[in-house]
Amino acid sequence: MTSTDYQSPYRPVPIRVFNRLARAGQRIGLSGALNVDTLIKQAKRKTGFSDFGDDGHLEALQVLVGSINDEAQLTPTGRLIQKSRLAAALVQRLRIQDLLKRHPEIDDIDLGTVIVITGLQRTGTTLLHRIIYSHPEIRGISGEEALVPVLATDAAERAGRSRKRRAVLAERTISYLSPDFMAVHPIDREQPEEDVLLLDLNFMSQSAEAILHVPSYSRWLKDQDHTATYEYFRQVLKVLTWQRPASAWVLKTPHHLEYLDVLLKVFDSATVVQTHRDPRVAVPSFCSMVAHGRGMFSDHVDPIEIGRHWCDKTRRMVEWAMKTRAETPGGRFVDVSYYDLIRDPLAQVRRIYEVAGIDFEDEAKELAEQYVAANPQNRFGKHHYRLEHFGLSEQLMDETFAAYREAYAIPFE
Repeated sequence: MTSTDYQSPYRPVPIRVFNRLARAGQRIGLSGALNVDTLIKQAKRKTGFSDFGDDGHLEALQVLVGSINDEAQLTPTGRLIQKSRLAAALVQRLRIQDLLKRHPEIDDIDLGTVIVITGLQRTGTTLLHRIIYSHPEIRGISGEEALVPVLATDAAERAGRSRKRRAVLAERTISYLSPDFMAVHPIDREQPEEDVLLLDLNFMSQSAEAILHVPSYSRWLKDQDHTATYEYFRQVLKVLTWQRPASAWVLKTPHHLEYLDVLLKVFDSATVVQTHRDPRVAVPSFCSMVAHGRGMFSDHVDPIEIGRHWCDKTRRMVEWAMKTRAETPGGRFVDVSYYDLIRDPLAQVRRIYEVAGIDFEDEAKELAEQYVAANPQNRFGKHHYRLEHFGLSEQLMDETFAAYREAYAIPFE
């Protein structure tokens, strides 16, 4: 069973020792702050390239780094990991721009049939995503591609091994820093990853506020136009398709719910699947995931602040999605109840394929059945959480999400 002592994050002994030594260094004047100019110079030096593209990403990076330095209260380990994460994103932008210059034909690639899974966090999106990914004709973003969309060298075999090593290291690092996190959100490099990791290349995604305390960045992000971010995301998907072709894609992240209007504009023929679950359960479950995630990078985890922030944000997500859907012609959406998905996942997958125009024949059905059988609920342990851990109550949830519950006939769990 996962811990609910969010304010005392688990720390392996070597990490505690490293943090202590690094803090001692900071006390004698060694700065631990992140610096945008330094990150940019390092990325240019590593790749030999200088063109990052021009789509507003630099402003987003500056706002994010400022918020991290001023508000996130990272441990030295946390700071090191975030520095590595941001630097890697800049390196990937440089490699992507270089590839697009050398192969302009990538721009003309048709992504084919696109299924987009979204919905509030903890509503079955991951299960649905991975079942659909099992279809032999449907492509997703692999864990390795999410971390390294473009390889460093034309020596494919060597570069492929490097990409795989990085994915293995990322998985093992998370498991080492927070064993409970695997019970909350199992990570498997052989399964598809969330699109949010590619949106991170523009430094405009929910992932930062999910793993860090960055309130000023969150406020800034809410007021931005995300069109350029989604257009860049589509371009990166074309890059991935050029490397490994497919006739259909399955995409997934709860992030899309907040920007459903932009997604529908950029992916103008996509089938959108929205999952639904009792907010009394979905919201505290995600708050617990956020708390465990933040605990990997900071000693200062405030579950009450997490509850307040994500209750407000998830309300905004569902309300904006409802507004967008009311203004969008029908035929593009499939609603999936979490409870129907758990009861008969293949029936829900069949419904989605019928709308998207994808066959669900013997091989695809058999592979889907195999995935479901091999991945029972709570395979990595029981996830424990309660509303009151995050300063929330059933009454608050019912009042906040009343319109959403009524619109989609969501039962109480």
